[in-house]
Amino acid sequence: MALAATTCVLPVKADDVPEVVPTDETNETIESSEFEPAGTPGAGFLTSKLNSTIENALDKQTANPFLPLPYGRNYSDLMVGPKFGAYFIGKYNYSDQDGKQGGDGFSQRLIRAYVDGTILLDFKYRVQVQINNNSFHMKDYFVEWAHWKEFAVKIGQYKRAFLFENPYNPWDVGAGDYSQIVKKLSGMGDYCGEAAATGGRDQGLQFQGDLFPDRRDGHSYLHYQLQVMNGQGINTSDANGKRDLLGTFQVQPIKGLFVGLFGWTGSYTQNGVTVDRNRWAASVKYEQKGWSARAEYAHSQGHKIAEYNATTNTFSGTGRADGWYATVGVPCTDWLKVYAKYDAYRDQGNWESTRTVYSVIPNFQIHKNLMLQVQYNHVHDRLAADHNYNEVWGEIYVRF
Repeated sequence: MALAATTCVLPVKADDVPEVVPTDETNETIESSEFEPAGTPGAGFLTSKLNSTIENALDKQTANPFLPLPYGRNYSDLMVGPKFGAYFIGKYNYSDQDGKQGGDGFSQRLIRAYVDGTILLDFKYRVQVQINNNSFHMKDYFVEWAHWKEFAVKIGQYKRAFLFENPYNPWDVGAGDYSQIVKKLSGMGDYCGEAAATGGRDQGLQFQGDLFPDRRDGHSYLHYQLQVMNGQGINTSDANGKRDLLGTFQVQPIKGLFVGLFGWTGSYTQNGVTVDRNRWAASVKYEQKGWSARAEYAHSQGHKIAEYNATTNTFSGTGRADGWYATVGVPCTDWLKVYAKYDAYRDQGNWESTRTVYSVIPNFQIHKNLMLQVQYNHVHDRLAADHNYNEVWGEIYVRF
């Protein structure tokens, strides 16, 4: 859900300093922090000016020999100045599905603002907020001690370590929405009943690292993340006295090619009803020189809150869900990249509950701060009254 001109990188790689990526003919740069797996969106046309002002002010303080500094150190030793960013995404949705009256029309998908920074070189932080129409809420807040690439510790609110696509911002996803398994099985309107506003995030503690670097190109052969989380999503405390455990091990045999295994065991509580979440996933992705390819499968064992019958104290349904997707992104020109996607989800783990979406999505990056996206979907939904229908989406991404 972010607007970004960043490249897709190894999930949650902890660098000593943020990576700076050159952009267009103006020779400007976009700050690409790796606090999150796909990096931050980078500053826009207003926030870049704010960042430059802060950086110049810190440079002047560092150069002032009469300015007393704590611990007898330079400002460059104590902190990297905060980097601000903001963006919005607007959407138009047309559907020929029976009963949809042509779709939702125009809508505000989201507005976000955030700040990243580093204190004492080893402590990275982020604060990110989001507005959806009249709803304002905190999205991310965390501090990460990242002295070593091999072992870093993060505490706060952030993305769950489940599926490759979950931590991507929408610019890098290449489509106008996340895949169905990412939404249903990582906490974006989760299968169990967790709200969509969670956005695949939770509160807790994480250990992560990159091991076995290649001496030729510097990529790491193994990446790991281990998380202990509340299990209730964002901006809420634990509800059942239990903790969710999540983890991933990812192998990168050659630079840009990732093979990952993900695991998740935990529970979710709503209105006094608790359901289990026991999930696993297997994934592969390739990101190199503008080309993108991802394929993921996820399986869940555990009922929905909505399947609980208080009268009989039993659950209906199979208690299973699974799905898979495959997407390919082809760079056509400097300003055009076209994605094709096959996306299937089985709400009860059987073919009778399958919803399949076939998509073609051209992305037009008109300017580093402006992207237009058009998406055509053909949907086959066996649970809907109208099994086959078509959708056309249009989205505009603006960094400011």
